[in-house]
Amino acid sequence: MINAIHPMQTGTTARQNKKVIKKKQNPLKSSKIIDYLDPKFLSRFTNDQGKLLPRRITGVNAFQQRELAKAVKYARHLAIIPFVAQDMG
Repeated sequence: MINAIHPMQTGTTARQNKKVIKKKQNPLKSSKIIDYLDPKFLSRFTNDQGKLLPRRITGVNAFQQRELAKAVKYARHLAIIPFVAQDMG
C-alpha cells in the first residue's frame, strides 16, 4: 500500500537525503572595530575581483555587513585598496 503512493521510493526518508549545513561562525565576533586602514583585513571580505562578498559567504550579520561596505568604499576612495583587481589576461 505504501509503495502504491510512491512506487519509486526505496524506503529512504527525506531526512537521510538532506545535507547538514553547519552554521558559520561570525568572523568579526572577537574584533568589534572594522578598520578601513587595514587592507589585509578588508581583503578577507572581498573576492579576487575586488567585489564585496555576500553575508551568506562571510558569515557576518547585517549591521557588520553595512559597516564593512562603508569601510571598503572609504578605503577605495583613499586608494588603500584598488577599485578593481589587476587584469589577469
